[in-house]
Amino acid sequence: MSVLRQGKYFLLVGVLQVLLDWAVFVGLSALGAGPSASNVGGRVSGACLGFWLNGRITFAKDGQARLGGGRLLRFLFAWTFLTCVSTWAMTSLATGPGLGWAWLTKPLVEALLALLSFFASRHWIYR
Repeated sequence: MSVLRQGKYFLLVGVLQVLLDWAVFVGLSALGAGPSASNVGGRVSGACLGFWLNGRITFAKDGQARLGGGRLLRFLFAWTFLTCVSTWAMTSLATGPGLGWAWLTKPLVEALLALLSFFASRHWIYR
């Protein structure tokens, strides 16, 4: 599969994921949930959408979805690591410069983590 094709679809799916993740993060934290819980809630919502769409579209092979238990376990392992990094960043920003800065920078943090996620997805998760 072409890395350009996969990159294009991964980017489109990623934009949807980040929008959903960000909306849940902002919504939960605006309602009074802590930054850690809000971030995990946002990332869970984005992860559910992303695993399914990337397995069905981005990394599908010959029109066949690449989902299943083994891929889900690899996805969860990578997701847990990236969620720890993201949660640390959001909590640090929320308790340092303030919650508003966490709201503004979350899409940037997630975009940077998406680079790692793409290579993990392409070469390990959906192989």
